[in-house]
Amino acid sequence: MGYKVKIQKVDRGVTKSFYINFPVAVAESAQIEKGEEMEWLIEDRNMFVLKRTNTKKSVVKKVKKKTSEKQNNRA
Repeated sequence: MGYKVKIQKVDRGVTKSFYINFPVAVAESAQIEKGEEMEWLIEDRNMFVLKRTNTKKSVVKKVKKKTSEKQNNRA
């Protein structure tokens, strides 16, 4: 599920800034904290990735699946 946001532009004399607000559901699910440092990665002009600079451990346990190639070699 995606969340739409609007970009805000703020002009302060010679300084220009753009702001993006996080929906609460996104911030809470990612456990984003006030003052946390993030980094923008630009994949292309349509895809922007926001990455934590200090990663946190995932609460989801990852399970490795056996590939069909390994299963075929055992037969």
